[in-house]
Parts: sequence; C-alpha cells; structure tokens
Amino acid sequence: MTSRNEAGKTPERVARIATTDRALARGKTDVIGLFGPRNNMSALIRTSSGAIKRVEVGETLSIGRIVAIDEKGVILSKNGQNRRLTLPSG
Repeated sequence: MTSRNEAGKTPERVARIATTDRALARGKTDVIGLFGPRNNMSALIRTSSGAIKRVEVGETLSIGRIVAIDEKGVILSKNGQNRRLTLPSG
C-alpha cells in the first residue's frame, strides 16, 4: 500500500483551492462537483442539510427539478423559474 508521503505532496495551488474558507455557505444547496461525458453529466450536490448526493437530470431536490447539467453547473426549475448553481470559485 502506498503511504501519503510516497504518493507525493499536494501541490500548493490545489490545496489552496480545495481549502477555501467559507466557499460553501451553511444552510444552502451547492454544487461541489461535475463529472461524466458532456451528453450525460452528473453532479455532486451538498444539500442545505449538509448531505452529499449524486444527481442527474430529471431528479428533484427541495429547491427544484434538475433540468440540465453542463460544464458550468446545474440548472434547476421551480415554479416556472430557472436558476443555475455553479461550482464555488477559488
């Protein structure tokens, strides 16, 4: 098994971005990851309760129905209004 030291040190820039203070607000739903092929992307969402969920187009969260996922984020629809959730900037 490889130890952390043998695998190498985390690059400073990666560590800085990954540990940004207050990048995610408590009590708010945020996108924390996007992955998959462009025509079938999924997202990791941190819900307002702090739960982490993998979601796909068509699923419903308390803040709306997921109508699209692309490299910029997740588009939700609720009560005829669309809004985009994006990854935190860092």
